[in-house]
This record gives sequence, C-alpha cells and structure tokens, in this order.
Amino acid sequence: MSALRHIDVAPPHVVQAISLARHGVAVFPCLENKCPATPHGFKDAVSSPDEAATLWQRYPGPLIGVATGAVSGIDVLDLDLHKEGADEWHSAHCTYLPRTRTHATRSGGLHMLFRHREGMRNSASRIAEGIDVRGDGGYIIWWPAAGLDIVDRSPAAQWPAWLAEQAMPPPPSKMDPAATEQTLRDADRYAAGAVRAAIQSVLTAPQGRRNDTLNGEVYSLARFVPQGLLTAGQIAQAMAAAGLQAGLNQREIEKTIASALRARIGT
Repeated sequence: MSALRHIDVAPPHVVQAISLARHGVAVFPCLENKCPATPHGFKDAVSSPDEAATLWQRYPGPLIGVATGAVSGIDVLDLDLHKEGADEWHSAHCTYLPRTRTHATRSGGLHMLFRHREGMRNSASRIAEGIDVRGDGGYIIWWPAAGLDIVDRSPAAQWPAWLAEQAMPPPPSKMDPAATEQTLRDADRYAAGAVRAAIQSVLTAPQGRRNDTLNGEVYSLARFVPQGLLTAGQIAQAMAAAGLQAGLNQREIEKTIASALRARIGT
C-alpha cells in the first residue's frame, strides 16, 4: 500500500518533504541536531513523493534534509552571520548579490539558494571565515519547514560569475608523472614506491575523505625522513601535486602537509 494514502494524517514537515520531492528536490529525514536519521545520510535522499513518505515512516525525523548539487538542482551559500568574517563579507558584498531564494537558519544565518553549477562542490570558509558552500556531496536543512522565515521568495538565481569564482576550487593541475619521478630520482627504491602508493591513495579517496587521506599518507611517509630515505621536501612536493589533482585547494594542502610532517618529525 502506498505511504501516500496516509498523507492526510502526516505531520506538516512530512507533507512539505513530500511536496519538495514532487518538485524534484531530493529529501531525507534529519534529527533535531541536524544529523541524518537515515543509515546513509544524504545518499538516502529521494525525489519521489511516495518514496519520501515511506522514508519518513521508516526513519522519522523532525527536520527535512535536502541533498544539494546536481541531485536536486540547487547549490547553497551558507552564511553564519554570527561569525565576524561572514558578517563582514556579507556587509561588503550584499549589494552585489542577486535576488535569489533565501532562508533564515536556526543559528541566525542565511541559506542563499542558487541553481546548481556544474563542478560546484562543498567547501568550508573558502570565500571567507563562516561562509560555506553546499554543492555536490552535501546537504542542508530546509528551515522553512521548521517555522523559520523565508527571507526572499525569488526563484533560485544563477551563480554570478564573480561569486562562483570565489566558491569553486581552481581547476586541478595535471599531475606530471615525469615530474614526480624527477622529484624521487634520488630516493630509496622502497620509499619511492611508498610515495607512489600514497599518491594513488589520495587520488582515489572519496569526496569528503581526500584531505584526511592526504594527512594520513603524509604522516605515514614521514617515517622515512629520520632514516634518510626521503626528505620532507620530496614528500611535500609529490603529495602537494596529488592533492591538487584530487581537487583540494592549495592553502588546504599546504596546511595539511605541514601539520602532518610537524606531527611526525617536528619539521
């Protein structure tokens, strides 16, 4: 029996979730703390009204999670306005922002919705401290269903070019295997093999785990430095190229590599 048969007795937030699914938005239940109520988080999001009704029957949750990116056709600029950096950025740029669907958030910030732009992924504080982007592989809470204000009911706008440039990572540079081999030309054969395996591990890490993988691989490789089998510079150069190829930004890569080397060998 279709779960939609019970729509007349469903809580208001479930009714709204079903309505969003009917309009092609991928939804899933979340708990009061914003964590997913489903086993696989945003990967369980559905854009079928009947599937949405069934999902809430199986995993009741008081909040509506919306998977962002291509799956729903929307990206979100998440502004935590209680953070100084976000408030300053918004004050300086608000007159240049287009009219677009905007929701108030529980923390006193804003969710600005934009039509999905190909290649737009999640990022944290890339634009400014306290300003995050939710694109492919991310999700938001649909706060209007929890009673918060819709600040602007305009349709979702396209990303303005200047903002998209700030929000998106630079195109990853192509890794040159010859350059990597040149970097490792004087390295011990076993250690050089470990570097190549570490590079492959970073390149194949799933989205959301790439920076952690980079950190772990650099930390592991640093064991060769005290033995004289690799230098910190060889590790940093090879792994930075891998991080760029995997889509991480330069600043994030530099911080991660420096932190991992410092933790292992104090450099």
